[in-house]
Amino acid sequence: MLTNQTATTYFDGLMKRLSSRTALIGVVGLGYVGLPLAVEHASAGFSVMGLDDNQSKVDKVNRGENYIPDVDSDLLKELTHEGRLVGVRHYQALTQADVIIICVPTPLTANKEPDLSYILAVADKVRKIMRPGQLIALESTTYPGTTEEVLQPILETSGLKIGEEFFLAFSPERVNPGDSKYKTRNTPKLVGGVTDKCRQAAEVLYQQSITQVIPVTSPRVAELSKVFENTYRAVNIALVNELALLCDRMQIDVWEVLEAAGTKPFGIQIFQPGPGVGGHCIPLDPFYLSWKAREYDFPTRFIELAGEINLRMPYFVVDKITRAMNTRQRAINGARILLLGIAYKKDIDDERESPALKVFELLEQQGAHVQFHDPYVPVVKPHTFFSRQIRSVALDEDLLESQDCVVITTDHSCIDYEWVVNHSDLVVDSRNATKNLFKTTNVIRL
Repeated sequence: MLTNQTATTYFDGLMKRLSSRTALIGVVGLGYVGLPLAVEHASAGFSVMGLDDNQSKVDKVNRGENYIPDVDSDLLKELTHEGRLVGVRHYQALTQADVIIICVPTPLTANKEPDLSYILAVADKVRKIMRPGQLIALESTTYPGTTEEVLQPILETSGLKIGEEFFLAFSPERVNPGDSKYKTRNTPKLVGGVTDKCRQAAEVLYQQSITQVIPVTSPRVAELSKVFENTYRAVNIALVNELALLCDRMQIDVWEVLEAAGTKPFGIQIFQPGPGVGGHCIPLDPFYLSWKAREYDFPTRFIELAGEINLRMPYFVVDKITRAMNTRQRAINGARILLLGIAYKKDIDDERESPALKVFELLEQQGAHVQFHDPYVPVVKPHTFFSRQIRSVALDEDLLESQDCVVITTDHSCIDYEWVVNHSDLVVDSRNATKNLFKTTNVIRL
């Protein structure tokens, strides 16, 4: 039988190990969120185990081989060499962990509904190896209520009592791939615990490795805060995307309009239109929120409309390509089209949910012979839009001159767009990458 003294001992022991940085931390999921987090905890002095089902990632971590651009390669090598960070494949290794942090994907189903299969799979495995005195923290972006309504009941089947024998919190990731200023360490961290002791334990954990930790009253507040952050961006991107559609109809340069509006020193924040939205959050999180809202008979019309507009943009880009090719009296069917950029934003190697992939698919469906060049993404593996693997092609004058149309879908800084324009017959620019060029008679902008 659990006594108050025993429960206090579990909590006090955990707090002591966290504050002294002698706790053993397990991070489940070694992707864009998990690996940087594991490195930060290890560099703060903790011993860290990184668990992933992907043997290749585990092997790379154990060799000190970096595969996430936002991670310092030299630091990773140092931490693995010193044994402060090790990769593992099996959950049994986590029985000795004082903290288990879950950083797994939360995608959408084909019907745009939350897919919690990764969280459920991890929870089922963790519950079997849990022991008293552990802190479980979920970082995966999800709808409000997931921690308490989904994760907590599964973990409680271990027989352990929450807030006394184990501690559960939600602390959303705030990763922005490619951001040179804000990394894991200096991005403020939200923390919401199921109980006061859960929150306190999570606060102390993250205070050891994150510059600023902000406690909130519950996991639901932290969960909703995270999805709102990305919904805010999605809605504002949808606004400028709709403006781009209107400007196209009115034959007004949307980029000039935005530049002019941006000169106002107050009351406005300028977002950029483009071929759609991509990445690990913005295309997904608004759907998580609107799905949950339906449980409360609350239609989130504004959010859903924004999602519809952003989903429409790849189709608009293809329509723009079609009209551009009409000026050359050419059809899409049989045309040779090169996409410049397959990553979802500039200067990163992440193609998750990239609108460029949808543009690629739509063009192929119309009979075009499509290729892509991306200096950051050498290959796209079989994925939602492709049943096959596609590879980046080398960019040279012969390739450009052989294309019926070159489409700038990602505005990577390392590409010389003046050179591209000079050696291409027709360029469709969906990112305003050619804005500073003088010779643009063969360029059609979004």
